[in-house]
Amino acid sequence: MSTSNDTRTSRLRAWMLEGLSDMGKGKPSRPQETAPDAGHRGQPWYRVMCLTGVDYFSTLGYQPGIAALAAGLLSPVATIVLVIVTLAGALPVYRRVAEESPHGEGSIAMLSRLLSFWKGKLFVLTLLGFAATDFLITITLSAADASTHLVENPHLESALHDKQVLITMILIALLGAVFLKGFLEAIGVAVALVGIYLALNAVVVVTGLWQVITEGHVVTDWTAALTQEHGNVFVMIGVALLVFPKLALGLSGFETGVAVMPHVKGDPEDTEARPAGRIRDTKKLLTTAALIMSVFLICTSFITTVLIPHEEFESGGKANGRALAYLAHEYLGNAFGTVYDVSTIAILWFAGASAMAGLLNLMPRYLPKYGMAPHWARAVRPMVIVFILVAFLVTWIFDADVDAQGGAYATGVLVLICSASVAVTIAARKARQRGWTLGFGVISAVFLYTTVLNVIERPDGVKIGACFIAGIILISFLSRLGRAFELRVTHVDLDETAELFVRDIAHRTPRFIANEPDRRDRAEYRDKIEQIRADNELPTTDDFVFVEVTVTDPSEFEAGLTVRGEVLHDRYRVLTVESSSVPNALAALLLHSRDMTGTRPHIYFEWTEGNPFANFLRFFLLGEGEIAPVTREVLREAEPDRDRRPHVHVG
Repeated sequence: MSTSNDTRTSRLRAWMLEGLSDMGKGKPSRPQETAPDAGHRGQPWYRVMCLTGVDYFSTLGYQPGIAALAAGLLSPVATIVLVIVTLAGALPVYRRVAEESPHGEGSIAMLSRLLSFWKGKLFVLTLLGFAATDFLITITLSAADASTHLVENPHLESALHDKQVLITMILIALLGAVFLKGFLEAIGVAVALVGIYLALNAVVVVTGLWQVITEGHVVTDWTAALTQEHGNVFVMIGVALLVFPKLALGLSGFETGVAVMPHVKGDPEDTEARPAGRIRDTKKLLTTAALIMSVFLICTSFITTVLIPHEEFESGGKANGRALAYLAHEYLGNAFGTVYDVSTIAILWFAGASAMAGLLNLMPRYLPKYGMAPHWARAVRPMVIVFILVAFLVTWIFDADVDAQGGAYATGVLVLICSASVAVTIAARKARQRGWTLGFGVISAVFLYTTVLNVIERPDGVKIGACFIAGIILISFLSRLGRAFELRVTHVDLDETAELFVRDIAHRTPRFIANEPDRRDRAEYRDKIEQIRADNELPTTDDFVFVEVTVTDPSEFEAGLTVRGEVLHDRYRVLTVESSSVPNALAALLLHSRDMTGTRPHIYFEWTEGNPFANFLRFFLLGEGEIAPVTREVLREAEPDRDRRPHVHVG
């Protein structure tokens, strides 16, 4: 029975961690720049577009109603402003992001390159907080909106009126189940839902335009009322610009479009360093989605404004939150209207799929690499469970209220678009492209204006985003603390001289001296050897190799190790290493030496002066501190067999 249970546990663990890379354990294979990019085994761009489209296109379910409430008779004009900003602003920005960051990291990676050390990590964590706000609220808000449509259905209202939270959680759980089954299933579902939904919307739009043509008076009535209310074209444009930030939800989808780039099928000759085919097809994805959405936004805002009485858009009205569904029932009958309702509910439910795909691509790229998430966070299925549990919590806190989550959603979308705009402006400036720098600078100003107005009007979005940021930073630092003694060198490379030193000394007892480089003169190395011999009572016949580690960026967690050998003063053999952490570099070198020569090496240290707690903080933050005991602890965790563990001596 025990064996059977162990087998089932092992199978479950293998299934949960399927695809987990072995980074941080000293065993991974390194990607070669000339190796074919795994992206060419992905999906065609138009299928991946459907995955992002379930978020982007599903906004048609509520965008016309939002525009009508925000702009009234000016809804079509304000929507045209939104389309102009989309095509002339967001689209060029994200086409450039796809080119600059083709592995799905998006603008976060572009901006993180500008800052180093801990301030860079904190900046990335802040942006990840807003990304988490955007993506997770997309999941919960879309599921809540779908459950609202279901609960408010006349046939089901009496049975489901008080069960919206439960229904929302069930929908979120079903979304998670799709991703636990496999990513290909998620894309397949998205293609079906988007295809059906766009086809039904096309029927509604064509029917609505036909009604406008046959009932010509509705256009003249609208233009007359518009002129009477606003006077002239310039006033209309001015008012439309003022209300435009309220329509910003229509910009959702671009960040997830670049976040899911790794799933776009590239060319067979693509490499990880130069995935030209993936970049080209992602640009097609972004452009096609933006054009489709722009056409639908303009058409739907026009027909809903001229065909639906304004009072129906108000709270309690038949078109509130479901303007196109209102037209479907009104002009195509209840049978078609019911089919349209089912399609809307389905795509709103699955709108969280693109957000989930973005989270699964974005978070594991940063947090485990920074040491700020457990090792299993690289695997898809455990992260799906984590995100679903967080979505449950958000749904419970906000009682599945769509309006309560709208501010946070808009804030997350706009902050990420602002970061992308600033990132591409800086990239264009570095490339000395004056025209693009000026153009992207203007776009950045537009989105900054939109973001500021949105924050002023709905400050709750920033508060919710701040909670996500605080949670990510707290969990990240606790995880980093818990993984402090983990061996986090991904690979060790020795140059020819260094390898010669290690193999030569292995013919005797291999003895290394950890030395903090100072003047590097003859006296420094001579005195160090004399001190080590005196402290450890070693004979003068034993020889040593010095190891000197220079700390580069202590905020980095995982990295490779390059070891160079040199002979100083015609006598002293020295191995020089650059690393984010002295103890980890030394431990990795010792284990590599043992594995390469089959001989357990010895390393000699001096005790570090100072308070142990202060020294630990120096190690945690600066990669230095109490070197000897930390090196020993890293070795103990990396090699549990004492008979194979390198020797550590402290004098």
